[in-house]
Amino acid sequence: MARFATGKDAYGISDRSGFRYRLREMRTEWNGFKVGPDEYEPKHPQLEPIRSFPDPEALRDPRPDTRTEPSVANLLGINAFKSSASGSNVISVNEPSHGRSTDDRVRFRKVQSFDGFSVSVLENAFGYLITVTDTNNYTFTASSGTATSGNVRGGGTVATVGPVTLEN
Repeated sequence: MARFATGKDAYGISDRSGFRYRLREMRTEWNGFKVGPDEYEPKHPQLEPIRSFPDPEALRDPRPDTRTEPSVANLLGINAFKSSASGSNVISVNEPSHGRSTDDRVRFRKVQSFDGFSVSVLENAFGYLITVTDTNNYTFTASSGTATSGNVRGGGTVATVGPVTLEN
């Protein structure tokens, strides 16, 4: 079996700088280089990958929110109402992307009178059943009064529409 010398007087050459050091004082780095004690650098922590675990995605006992959103009034555009022909009590309403269905009941608030329809008629406390004509418009039949001129826009700048049950 081979035996090695003790190396108490042996010298080695640094792999990094080429300087001479006592062999017993030299250290081996993580990359295999044999260097002097003043040149030694430990392995940087960023070179050691940290094991990451995936984030949990599911809840143990979920309790979904079953409450519904409260109904709110929608602000209508400027002069969103338009009367039909003279002598008619049908009024068209422009409410972009209203999402309503035929026979929904709505109530108008903060409306200004126009073309023979008074504020009290337009702001009927019981609301009106609507007939949807397209995604942006619907019609309703006023409880009283008729258009004097016909095809007139009106209703004001701050008119709102919402459910009948909504508080003022």
